[in-house]
Amino acid sequence: MKTVSILDLLKSGAHFGQVKSKRYPKMNKYIFGVKDGVHIIDLEKTIESLEKASEFIKKVVSKNGKILFIGTKRQAKAIVKEFAEDVKMPYVISRWLGGTFTNFENIIRLPHKMKKLEEDVANGVYDKYTKKEKLMIDREIEKLKEMVEGIRDLDAIPQAIFVVDINHEKTAVMEARERKIPIIAIADTNTNPELVDYPIPANDDSINTLKLILSVFKESIDEVKK
Repeated sequence: MKTVSILDLLKSGAHFGQVKSKRYPKMNKYIFGVKDGVHIIDLEKTIESLEKASEFIKKVVSKNGKILFIGTKRQAKAIVKEFAEDVKMPYVISRWLGGTFTNFENIIRLPHKMKKLEEDVANGVYDKYTKKEKLMIDREIEKLKEMVEGIRDLDAIPQAIFVVDINHEKTAVMEARERKIPIIAIADTNTNPELVDYPIPANDDSINTLKLILSVFKESIDEVKK
Protein backbone atom coordinates (compact mmCIF):
# COMPACT_ATOMS: atom_id res chain seq x y z
CA MET A 1 0.00 0.00 0.00
CA LYS A 2 1.11 3.55 -0.71
CA THR A 3 2.44 5.10 2.50
CA VAL A 4 0.11 7.83 3.73
CA SER A 5 1.05 9.87 6.78
CA ILE A 6 -1.08 11.83 9.19
CA LEU A 7 0.53 14.95 7.71
CA ASP A 8 -0.66 13.93 4.21
CA LEU A 9 -4.18 13.53 5.54
CA LEU A 10 -4.03 16.83 7.43
CA LYS A 11 -2.90 18.66 4.29
CA SER A 12 -5.84 17.18 2.37
CA GLY A 13 -8.35 18.28 5.02
CA ALA A 14 -9.34 14.71 5.84
CA HIS A 15 -9.62 15.49 9.56
CA PHE A 16 -12.52 17.91 9.24
CA GLY A 17 -15.82 16.24 10.09
CA GLN A 18 -19.26 17.80 10.27
CA VAL A 19 -20.58 20.23 12.86
CA LYS A 20 -21.39 18.77 16.29
CA SER A 21 -25.15 18.86 15.72
CA LYS A 22 -24.83 16.46 12.75
CA ARG A 23 -22.84 13.79 14.61
CA TYR A 24 -23.93 10.20 14.09
CA PRO A 25 -23.41 8.42 17.44
CA LYS A 26 -21.79 5.32 15.91
CA MET A 27 -18.98 7.51 14.55
CA ASN A 28 -17.85 8.38 18.11
CA LYS A 29 -14.96 5.90 18.05
CA TYR A 30 -13.51 7.69 15.01
CA ILE A 31 -13.73 11.20 16.47
CA PHE A 32 -10.63 12.73 18.09
CA GLY A 33 -12.29 15.87 19.42
CA VAL A 34 -14.09 19.11 18.59
CA LYS A 35 -12.68 22.43 17.38
CA ASP A 36 -14.78 25.53 16.74
CA GLY A 37 -17.93 23.40 16.81
CA VAL A 38 -16.65 20.97 14.17
CA HIS A 39 -15.70 17.37 14.85
CA ILE A 40 -12.08 16.43 14.25
CA ILE A 41 -11.54 12.91 12.92
CA ASP A 42 -8.91 10.64 14.46
CA LEU A 43 -6.51 10.25 11.55
CA GLU A 44 -4.72 7.28 13.07
CA LYS A 45 -8.03 5.43 12.70
CA THR A 46 -8.23 6.71 9.13
CA ILE A 47 -4.85 5.20 8.28
CA GLU A 48 -5.79 1.87 9.90
CA SER A 49 -9.08 1.76 7.99
CA LEU A 50 -7.41 2.73 4.72
CA GLU A 51 -4.94 -0.15 5.12
CA LYS A 52 -7.77 -2.64 5.69
CA ALA A 53 -9.70 -1.35 2.68
CA SER A 54 -6.59 -1.49 0.48
CA GLU A 55 -5.88 -5.08 1.46
CA PHE A 56 -9.46 -6.02 0.63
CA ILE A 57 -9.20 -4.29 -2.75
CA LYS A 58 -6.03 -6.28 -3.50
CA LYS A 59 -7.87 -9.52 -2.75
CA VAL A 60 -10.74 -8.60 -5.08
CA VAL A 61 -8.44 -7.53 -7.92
CA SER A 62 -6.19 -10.59 -7.51
CA LYS A 63 -9.24 -12.73 -8.34
CA ASN A 64 -10.05 -10.58 -11.40
CA GLY A 65 -13.01 -9.09 -9.54
CA LYS A 66 -14.65 -5.79 -10.38
CA ILE A 67 -15.17 -2.89 -7.97
CA LEU A 68 -17.82 -0.33 -8.88
CA PHE A 69 -16.79 3.21 -7.93
CA ILE A 70 -19.74 5.48 -7.11
CA GLY A 71 -19.49 9.26 -6.81
CA THR A 72 -22.49 11.26 -7.99
CA LYS A 73 -21.73 14.35 -5.88
CA ARG A 74 -20.84 17.30 -8.09
CA GLN A 75 -17.30 17.68 -6.74
CA ALA A 76 -16.58 13.94 -6.98
CA LYS A 77 -17.77 13.15 -10.51
CA ALA A 78 -14.69 14.04 -12.55
CA ILE A 79 -12.26 12.59 -9.99
CA VAL A 80 -14.07 9.26 -9.77
CA LYS A 81 -14.41 8.98 -13.55
CA GLU A 82 -10.74 9.71 -14.21
CA PHE A 83 -9.63 7.25 -11.54
CA ALA A 84 -11.97 4.43 -12.60
CA GLU A 85 -11.03 4.74 -16.27
CA ASP A 86 -7.35 4.75 -15.33
CA VAL A 87 -7.61 1.49 -13.36
CA LYS A 88 -10.17 0.02 -15.78
CA MET A 89 -12.98 -0.33 -13.26
CA PRO A 90 -16.70 0.47 -13.72
CA TYR A 91 -18.13 3.65 -12.27
CA VAL A 92 -21.34 5.61 -11.69
CA ILE A 93 -21.15 9.41 -11.66
CA SER A 94 -24.61 10.28 -12.92
CA ARG A 95 -27.65 9.58 -10.77
CA TRP A 96 -27.91 6.10 -9.35
CA LEU A 97 -30.40 4.01 -11.32
CA GLY A 98 -32.69 2.40 -8.80
CA GLY A 99 -32.55 -1.36 -9.22
CA THR A 100 -28.99 -1.46 -10.58
CA PHE A 101 -28.28 -4.30 -8.17
CA THR A 102 -31.74 -5.52 -7.18
CA ASN A 103 -32.97 -5.58 -10.78
CA PHE A 104 -29.60 -6.04 -12.47
CA GLU A 105 -30.82 -8.24 -15.32
CA ASN A 106 -33.03 -5.44 -16.64
CA ILE A 107 -30.73 -2.50 -15.89
CA ILE A 108 -27.82 -4.12 -17.73
CA ARG A 109 -29.86 -4.08 -20.93
CA LEU A 110 -29.32 -0.29 -21.12
CA PRO A 111 -25.54 -0.39 -21.76
CA HIS A 112 -26.10 -3.33 -24.13
CA LYS A 113 -28.60 -1.19 -26.04
CA MET A 114 -26.17 1.75 -26.09
CA LYS A 115 -23.33 -0.36 -27.48
CA LYS A 116 -25.62 -1.86 -30.15
CA LEU A 117 -26.72 1.62 -31.28
CA GLU A 118 -23.10 2.79 -31.40
CA GLU A 119 -22.10 -0.25 -33.47
CA ASP A 120 -25.01 0.28 -35.86
CA VAL A 121 -24.04 3.94 -36.36
CA ALA A 122 -20.40 2.97 -37.00
CA ASN A 123 -21.48 0.27 -39.48
CA GLY A 124 -23.69 2.68 -41.45
CA VAL A 125 -26.97 0.98 -40.55
CA TYR A 126 -28.69 4.37 -40.31
CA ASP A 127 -27.08 5.99 -43.36
CA LYS A 128 -30.35 5.94 -45.30
CA TYR A 129 -32.34 7.46 -42.42
CA THR A 130 -33.51 11.06 -42.56
CA LYS A 131 -31.54 13.79 -40.80
CA LYS A 132 -34.23 14.01 -38.13
CA GLU A 133 -34.20 10.25 -37.51
CA LYS A 134 -30.40 10.25 -37.21
CA LEU A 135 -30.59 13.13 -34.75
CA MET A 136 -33.06 11.19 -32.60
CA ILE A 137 -30.73 8.18 -32.56
CA ASP A 138 -27.74 10.39 -31.62
CA ARG A 139 -29.77 11.90 -28.79
CA GLU A 140 -30.75 8.47 -27.52
CA ILE A 141 -27.11 7.38 -27.50
CA GLU A 142 -26.08 10.51 -25.61
CA LYS A 143 -28.86 10.00 -23.07
CA LEU A 144 -27.80 6.40 -22.51
CA LYS A 145 -24.13 7.44 -22.25
CA GLU A 146 -24.98 9.91 -19.51
CA MET A 147 -26.75 7.17 -17.55
CA VAL A 148 -24.63 4.07 -18.13
CA GLU A 149 -21.32 4.89 -19.84
CA GLY A 150 -19.41 3.89 -16.72
CA ILE A 151 -20.96 0.41 -16.62
CA ARG A 152 -20.81 -0.31 -20.35
CA ASP A 153 -18.55 -3.33 -19.79
CA LEU A 154 -20.12 -4.55 -16.54
CA ASP A 155 -21.72 -7.90 -17.39
CA ALA A 156 -22.21 -9.16 -13.84
CA ILE A 157 -22.81 -7.72 -10.38
CA PRO A 158 -19.48 -6.36 -9.07
CA GLN A 159 -17.56 -8.06 -6.27
CA ALA A 160 -17.48 -4.81 -4.27
CA ILE A 161 -18.35 -1.12 -4.42
CA PHE A 162 -16.64 2.06 -3.28
CA VAL A 163 -18.85 4.96 -2.21
CA VAL A 164 -17.70 8.55 -1.77
CA ASP A 165 -20.58 9.62 0.49
CA ILE A 166 -22.70 7.08 2.39
CA ASN A 167 -25.64 9.46 2.91
CA HIS A 168 -25.64 10.79 -0.65
CA GLU A 169 -25.52 7.30 -2.14
CA LYS A 170 -27.96 5.71 0.34
CA THR A 171 -29.95 3.86 -2.36
CA ALA A 172 -26.80 2.27 -3.78
CA VAL A 173 -25.69 1.32 -0.27
CA MET A 174 -29.05 -0.25 0.56
CA GLU A 175 -29.11 -2.22 -2.71
CA ALA A 176 -25.55 -3.45 -2.15
CA ARG A 177 -26.43 -4.56 1.37
CA GLU A 178 -29.49 -6.39 0.08
CA ARG A 179 -27.36 -8.27 -2.46
CA LYS A 180 -24.56 -8.79 0.11
CA ILE A 181 -22.01 -6.86 -1.95
CA PRO A 182 -19.08 -5.66 0.22
CA ILE A 183 -18.99 -1.88 0.58
CA ILE A 184 -15.95 0.38 0.97
CA ALA A 185 -16.82 3.99 1.78
CA ILE A 186 -15.59 7.28 3.12
CA ALA A 187 -17.36 7.73 6.46
CA ASP A 188 -17.83 11.32 7.60
CA THR A 189 -19.00 12.11 11.14
CA ASN A 190 -22.65 12.42 10.04
CA THR A 191 -22.85 8.89 8.61
CA ASN A 192 -23.50 5.42 10.00
CA PRO A 193 -20.25 3.47 9.52
CA GLU A 194 -22.01 0.20 10.31
CA LEU A 195 -23.83 0.36 6.97
CA VAL A 196 -20.57 -0.48 5.19
CA ASP A 197 -17.95 -3.21 5.50
CA TYR A 198 -14.87 -1.02 5.17
CA PRO A 199 -15.57 2.50 6.49
CA ILE A 200 -12.75 5.00 6.07
CA PRO A 201 -13.28 7.88 8.54
CA ALA A 202 -12.56 11.08 6.63
CA ASN A 203 -14.02 14.28 5.22
CA ASP A 204 -16.32 13.19 2.37
CA ASP A 205 -16.61 16.76 1.03
CA SER A 206 -12.89 17.26 0.43
CA ILE A 207 -11.69 16.85 -3.16
CA ASN A 208 -8.08 16.51 -1.99
CA THR A 209 -9.00 13.79 0.51
CA LEU A 210 -10.84 11.84 -2.18
CA LYS A 211 -7.85 12.16 -4.52
CA LEU A 212 -5.51 10.95 -1.78
CA ILE A 213 -7.65 7.92 -0.93
CA LEU A 214 -8.04 6.97 -4.57
CA SER A 215 -4.29 7.32 -5.13
CA VAL A 216 -3.79 4.71 -2.40
CA PHE A 217 -6.30 2.42 -4.08
CA LYS A 218 -4.64 2.94 -7.46
CA GLU A 219 -1.28 1.84 -6.13
CA SER A 220 -2.89 -1.24 -4.55
CA ILE A 221 -4.61 -2.16 -7.82
CA ASP A 222 -1.48 -1.53 -9.90
CA GLU A 223 0.58 -3.63 -7.50
CA VAL A 224 -1.69 -6.64 -8.06
CA LYS A 225 -1.84 -6.17 -11.83
CA LYS A 226 1.95 -6.04 -12.30
